Amino acid sequence: MENVSTSALTPDTGHRSGRRRFAHAGIVLLVIGLFGFLYAAFAPSHSAATSSDPAIEQGRQLYLQGCSSCHGLNGEGGVTAPSLIGVGAAAADFQMSAGFMPLRNHTAEAERHEPAYDDTEIEQISAYIGSLGPGPAIPTNLDYQSAPLAFGGQLFRTNCAQCHNFAGSGGALTYGKSAPSLSSASPKEIYEAMLTGPENMPVFGDQQITPAQKLAIVNYVRTIKTSPNPGGAGLGRIGPVSETAVAWLVGIGVCVVITMWIGSKV
Repeated sequence: MENVSTSALTPDTGHRSGRRRFAHAGIVLLVIGLFGFLYAAFAPSHSAATSSDPAIEQGRQLYLQGCSSCHGLNGEGGVTAPSLIGVGAAAADFQMSAGFMPLRNHTAEAERHEPAYDDTEIEQISAYIGSLGPGPAIPTNLDYQSAPLAFGGQLFRTNCAQCHNFAGSGGALTYGKSAPSLSSASPKEIYEAMLTGPENMPVFGDQQITPAQKLAIVNYVRTIKTSPNPGGAGLGRIGPVSETAVAWLVGIGVCVVITMWIGSKV
């Protein structure tokens, strides 16, 4: 009887085992499908490759020729270059307009050069990079000359002078890096730098420094760039250290020369 009972239960047990295997496979497929759905829903879109905007499409072609070897075919970044997804068109426009990109040499930080692309090409590449993800747009209508100059100077000295010097002459940082001089920066580049935070510079979003305040800072930087030196020689406009050094060297040097001349007459 026991053998008959065991043989009678065996087919049912086999069916249950088969159903469990199908159930497990179904769960695995369901999980894979769920992950695929979530990735498609939340992953950054690269639809720019098929965009109907001719500027974006042309920008993609230029990007593939001059930028993809470091930043990846879809702006995902690489071993030596960061991802460009979500940096915005303003970041790309700043880096290329100021000549920091394309990078010429792998140094502690990018160095400023003449732009490798013309204005139209920069606009097209920036449009493509801006289409990779949400980010700061290129600022337009920068009416900075009507912004309050004294207020801009106060904001600059509070937020920028620690690195760039009170007159925007730049200064040394750590590990071979430096805050560049702002003498060659255009109004748009100054605004974009605050908006995107290139290199070691922090990002000053519109919640930290409002657009009106950014324009005031731009007005101050552009004004001190063109203002004359009331004391004569500017000495690099790097502050009292250089002025005191020159005063000591020149003053003591003159005193030594006079002393030697008097001694030779005695």
